[in-house]
Amino acid sequence: MPLYFFRIRNGRYSGCADQATEFANRDAAWKEMTSVCADMTAGIARKLQENSEWQMELLDEAKEPVFRIRIVAETFD
Repeated sequence: MPLYFFRIRNGRYSGCADQATEFANRDAAWKEMTSVCADMTAGIARKLQENSEWQMELLDEAKEPVFRIRIVAETFD
């Protein structure tokens, strides 16, 4: 089974999981990523600053991005 890593980016902070997670295929990996992100969304939105961005990425075994979910806060002044 393919191995994947989760990476979170929030402003200047970026952290990647040290241990890989196995998923049967890309569809299963996407499903898990969206589920984890959905569980975290309320907490992220409450702490998001103006003009900032939060990202969750799913990386392949070579730690190259496969999927990315972004939450962007923009001010239009």
